[in-house]
Amino acid sequence: MKTPIQHLANTVLPTDWGTFDMHAFGQEGDAMPHIVLMHPDIDVSLPVTLRIHSECLTGDLFHSLRCECGQQLDAAMQIIEDKQGILLYLRQEGRGIGIINKMKAYNLQDQGFDTLDANLQLGLEADGREYSMALTMLRYFDIKAVRLLTNNPEKVAAFEGSDITVTERLPLIIEAKPQNEGYLSTKKLKFGHLL
Repeated sequence: MKTPIQHLANTVLPTDWGTFDMHAFGQEGDAMPHIVLMHPDIDVSLPVTLRIHSECLTGDLFHSLRCECGQQLDAAMQIIEDKQGILLYLRQEGRGIGIINKMKAYNLQDQGFDTLDANLQLGLEADGREYSMALTMLRYFDIKAVRLLTNNPEKVAAFEGSDITVTERLPLIIEAKPQNEGYLSTKKLKFGHLL
């Protein structure tokens, strides 16, 4: 059985969007913990605006046009600042397959496979992410209700049967570019994203 994550460290992080309380969650000695960015004036007695964002090195850091992840993260950061919310940055790169397999999947996509079929071609899950750690992190801050900023029904489903209520799903739509139209189409048609 997997060891539960725990709160490891916290600090204050000034950013282009505002200043946030930054927290790390993982196991002791974890070099790649999950990260929380929380508005300092968050009110946990109300439904909190929440973005659960899975790591996308290529999109978040290098602004890859193969996806809209980096643009979603930027938009979410602005919303978290405006709505005094919280961002959970989960370390599950490439729908949970890791950066090396993601690069291999990119090569298959260049040969005509979509993002789902490329993962399957590599013998991997279509989407290997899971969200139980998100619930653990929210409980640490005594958050009972969220306004979830997502297009992914799997993220909404992660709260079903839990003690944290999703009071509203807020869409996070990014305009398609020629380089990611197929990616977004696959998200909508094969993964059921609400685009």
